[in-house]
Amino acid sequence: MSEEVTPVPDDAAAGSGVATSTRRIDTSAIDPDRYESHGGFPKIAPASPGPEFGPFVEAMRTLQDLAVSADAPDEVYGAALGKARELIDLLEPYRAPEGHSPAGRSVELPGRGSLLMLPWTVVEAGPDGITTTGVFRRYHLGGNGAAHGGVLPLLFDDLFGMIVHYAGRPISRTAYLHVNYRKVTPLETQLTVTGRADRIEGRKTFVTAELRDEQGEVLADAEGLMVQLLPWQP
Repeated sequence: MSEEVTPVPDDAAAGSGVATSTRRIDTSAIDPDRYESHGGFPKIAPASPGPEFGPFVEAMRTLQDLAVSADAPDEVYGAALGKARELIDLLEPYRAPEGHSPAGRSVELPGRGSLLMLPWTVVEAGPDGITTTGVFRRYHLGGNGAAHGGVLPLLFDDLFGMIVHYAGRPISRTAYLHVNYRKVTPLETQLTVTGRADRIEGRKTFVTAELRDEQGEVLADAEGLMVQLLPWQP
């Protein structure tokens, strides 16, 4: 078995609600040669950005939180708009095609450095399943202190993709995803989601997962079907 036990770096823990700790990653089921052919999906290599990228992404997440929570005078919004446009002008010359930006490919960072993905940290991964932990932030508010119902499928869908990968399966697309909302999911509270591959039938991988609070209570659970891509499918 190929297993790595590594500390979760401070910048990876930032924004996820995770203290610096260790994580266990078992890659024994992954066959790199198999991933040379996984439908029409391009081969994406992990990125190793410089030390400033993680803090930059975390700062942008905080800006997202503030954008939906600030109640400022109009002149403050005007000043913020000016700074946002300056930032756009700064970054625009470096716009890159899919697969070239470190966002989404920085596997050591919460959400792999993607603002779309939830900033959670993988603490265990292997053929038997995945465990990630983190918090829903103010940006994810649905109402009355609860996470928006629409972000839970995003959490589960991203988890299901990782489950397929660490189970040694080729890249698959989500064909079916069902979420049961058992209890209100709070913001700014440490939560854990755990999932696994239940069974495999040809190109199909059936997966399940549970989202739990610190007391182990199930807040939501999900089941899904991931289907391996055919050679011509994107």
